[in-house]
Amino acid sequence: MCTVAVSFEPSSPVPILVLAVRDELLMRPWEPPAEHWPRHPGLLGGIDLVAGGTWLAVDPAARRAAFVLNGRGRLAPEHGRRSRGELPLLAAAGQPIPADLRTFDPFYLITADLTGAVMLGWDGDTRTETALPEGYTVIVNSGDDPAEPRAAHLLAALRATPRPDPAVNWGTWPSLAAGEGIDRTDPRALILRHTFGDDLRYGSSSITLLALSPDLVRYDFAPVPDEPGHAPLTRIA
Repeated sequence: MCTVAVSFEPSSPVPILVLAVRDELLMRPWEPPAEHWPRHPGLLGGIDLVAGGTWLAVDPAARRAAFVLNGRGRLAPEHGRRSRGELPLLAAAGQPIPADLRTFDPFYLITADLTGAVMLGWDGDTRTETALPEGYTVIVNSGDDPAEPRAAHLLAALRATPRPDPAVNWGTWPSLAAGEGIDRTDPRALILRHTFGDDLRYGSSSITLLALSPDLVRYDFAPVPDEPGHAPLTRIA
């Protein structure tokens, strides 16, 4: 499971704010955000060293970002299957998403710019496209699902705290993103850790806070520490 919370306030000086947590097999190798893709000059994001894509890409010049989450549904045929990590690169670069999605496993792709955010969904059979409303939306692997415990808890926490001004600081959002002290095995937890029978660990690997405005792009990133607690953010852009 990954989580992306989008705050869209068109009347605000900073219309788009994003709090995002990536979950993955913790042994899967990756590198922190940078300009990793020569074919997409100017794009920033962390690179997945297995498939070469990303789960989150930002084009600071275009004030555009894109995020992909695994979805649920029918998997693509093994032969010819393409990595979902391609999709944020295309979307953030303003390039078209393939019309035929049958070579991709199910996903949710959120693309955000100064005009708002749109979610493209694919369950292996049906393609959907939804404009996110004003206010807060939290997307998890079941989509815009406010009844899911993790999404419900984060949505309530965001609504209960002042919307930050990232030109100054992120307010309480770093504490929210670090997990608020909730046990990492709790269904409400934003920061996860799970151990399977063979000790294969799955959990949250990184945190992103992102702001898009006509005058500001702020992209802060932190790997998730092994032990609960503060996750120091690094400014990427």
